[in-house]
Amino acid sequence: MNTSSIIPIGLRSKRYKGIENKDSKVTLAINGDKEAFNSLIEENMKSLYIVARGILNSEYDIEDAFQNTIVKAYEKIPYLKNQEYFKTWITRILINECNNIIRRNKKFIYMEDLQTDMNYEDKYKDLDLIKAIDSLSDDLRLTTWLFYFNDMSIDEISGLLKIAKGTVKSRLSRSREKIYNIMSEG
Repeated sequence: MNTSSIIPIGLRSKRYKGIENKDSKVTLAINGDKEAFNSLIEENMKSLYIVARGILNSEYDIEDAFQNTIVKAYEKIPYLKNQEYFKTWITRILINECNNIIRRNKKFIYMEDLQTDMNYEDKYKDLDLIKAIDSLSDDLRLTTWLFYFNDMSIDEISGLLKIAKGTVKSRLSRSREKIYNIMSEG
């Protein structure tokens, strides 16, 4: 994914790539440092993309969700209470933005989205596992993407989605069973 197309021009920079302590970057970002904020976004871009991809299928929608997330996070970062939860905090903003896009899209069907979905199918036609995961219900698909593709623990998923750990385990178990059944049929 090309980060330069998602990160607003005024926020792009390479200056803080060398800072190792994420907390110090968060502190700088909270104090209004655009370059530190951008560096944090770039560090989390891959995992955020995986989350968005687990919820949305359209690249256009994913890009929209990213843009909205970056703007909201930049506006609200001064209110971040605990710096160590930056990744969880921004992931929650992204999930909310993805859900807003899903609600908005239920009202409309865009021709571009249909074309993108067709390209997606062509591109991944040989990847039965991806198709099986995409066929799951929203809650199972998101939990599966977070656990297997974003390497989040059950505790992290529980906190992020604000559900019980047992619910996360149950969703993972159900998704594995459904994926197994789908793959066995194919």
